[in-house]
Amino acid sequence: MLKEGTKAPDFTLNDKDGKPVSLSDFLGKKVVVYFYPKDNTPGCTRQACAFKEAYDGFKAEDIAVIGISKDSTQSHQKFADKYELPFILLSDPELDVIKAFDVWKEKKMYGKTSFGVVRSTFIIDETGTIIKVFEKAKPDTNAYDILEFLGK
Repeated sequence: MLKEGTKAPDFTLNDKDGKPVSLSDFLGKKVVVYFYPKDNTPGCTRQACAFKEAYDGFKAEDIAVIGISKDSTQSHQKFADKYELPFILLSDPELDVIKAFDVWKEKKMYGKTSFGVVRSTFIIDETGTIIKVFEKAKPDTNAYDILEFLGK
């Protein structure tokens, strides 16, 4: 997993509408990039809805929020519409960005081992440097933990 103090790798992925979005588009402002396992699953839905509830706090400080999973753009469209999510969701079906941020890991659940996305959040400053990493982020409190870290 990428560490605090390192430059975040630039990337370009498609949003829920199929439009390309690059991390470098946000140079000059803080960005929250959160990685989550799958649309419409209990933990991921709670996390997305918590970001939605806290979104005004991010918007007031001109902080961009970007969620990334390996789901398709169509899945993101349905997920965003269903829960009225006001922030950007990006599709990484080839796992390029997920692997670049080193959040694709071996996971154990119910005695079985598989690979998947470790729910992780990165706060990136105006210059593209990672200033905080929330590894194994808690779905219900992650958004509020970020605002608290930023003093908002």
